Amino acid sequence: MKPVEQIKLPIKSEMELFETKFKDSMLSKVPLLNRITYYIVRRKGKQMRPMFVFLVAKMVSDGGFDERTYRGASVVELIHTATLVHDDVVDDSNRRRGFFSINALWKNKIAVLVGDFLLSKGLLLSIDNEDFDILKLISIAVREMSEGELLQIEKARKLDITEDIYFEIIRQKTATLIAACCGIGAASVGASQDTVQQMRKFGEYIGIAFQIKDDLFDYSDEKIGKPTGIDIKEQKMTLPLIHTLNTCSEKDKKWLINSIKKYNKDKKRVKEVIAFVKNNGGIEYTTAQMHDYKSKAIAILDNFPTSDYKSSLLQMIEYVVERKI
Repeated sequence: MKPVEQIKLPIKSEMELFETKFKDSMLSKVPLLNRITYYIVRRKGKQMRPMFVFLVAKMVSDGGFDERTYRGASVVELIHTATLVHDDVVDDSNRRRGFFSINALWKNKIAVLVGDFLLSKGLLLSIDNEDFDILKLISIAVREMSEGELLQIEKARKLDITEDIYFEIIRQKTATLIAACCGIGAASVGASQDTVQQMRKFGEYIGIAFQIKDDLFDYSDEKIGKPTGIDIKEQKMTLPLIHTLNTCSEKDKKWLINSIKKYNKDKKRVKEVIAFVKNNGGIEYTTAQMHDYKSKAIAILDNFPTSDYKSSLLQMIEYVVERKI
């Protein structure tokens, strides 16, 4: 059994019912929209975000569950899908998870409008049911995701990212949505504000560890889902590179920055940069940081009694740092 299937076991029936509810949440009177949303549902990924919502809800409520939790998971998926559709337009990307992107099949204008439609559906699902606490949590995530993207764009031009700014970018870009999932899971079953914030922190730590793991893939020798050196080619400042820039000599720093600015498409030079980062402790330092965030996430779960849901969340943490793709 695949790790994700194993993690899903305690909430298997809820995840199956969620698929139907999620499809219903996207219905429209416009046939074109229904064709596109049907296509979106068919190409779904691992559905990690609804899993976080359900597992946290079950863990903090001792197995309790109601419609609010399903709505919370639907809101997360609607908003997340909207951001992916818009991202593909912004990045001019024709593929996502092996499928054609919406903009590749229906052009940019339709893709932007579909993203707007999904966003409004998510907001209305919360408003119509007066789930204002859930709406606030997801709205904070959307704001932070936008800010994180723009901060990264601003800093990438100068290549002057400090470690603090790097962590702020990934906290906003990647971790904030997982934080929202975990906060929404707790809020949906009426957990205390203290527990909601604890679970948000838990999601944030996992999200940061997840992104650091992604950074490490760029330097991996193993066969993974994407070729190595992509981040360098795209002039993305990741933690192994930032740490190396901050600890090497001025001469080496100039060579590194020059390589990324002017020779980022040169395969030989990109390989040299990867080798330099590896030989100067960039990978060890980054791996240690990832495990530090993993430990922080586990420490939060220590506050909750043993259950199948807690075990699945612990497996989820392991999966995030050990995954091969």
